[in-house]
Amino acid sequence: MIIRLVRMTFKEDKIQDFLELFNEYKEAIRNQPGCTHLELLKDIHHPNSYSTYSHWQSEEELNNYRHSETFGKVWPATKALFSEKPVAHSFEQSVILK
Repeated sequence: MIIRLVRMTFKEDKIQDFLELFNEYKEAIRNQPGCTHLELLKDIHHPNSYSTYSHWQSEEELNNYRHSETFGKVWPATKALFSEKPVAHSFEQSVILK
């Protein structure tokens, strides 16, 4: 499993535009083959920064999404709203405590 975290910082006057875009496409993103979890996180100290937190069954399925029609619509529209370059990381689980 791959855990993907993408931190995005938006122009203050574009936050609502991003939230509307995310709400429009969140189900399509979550229902991509291989996506098993999707969250939108808001930074408590930087209110114009949000992160997506998603789980993917494999890196191949994540990359398939990144080449999908949905991504082709969502990402260019999202990038237009940024005030800073996004930061993305992919992780594998290492230790799990229950």
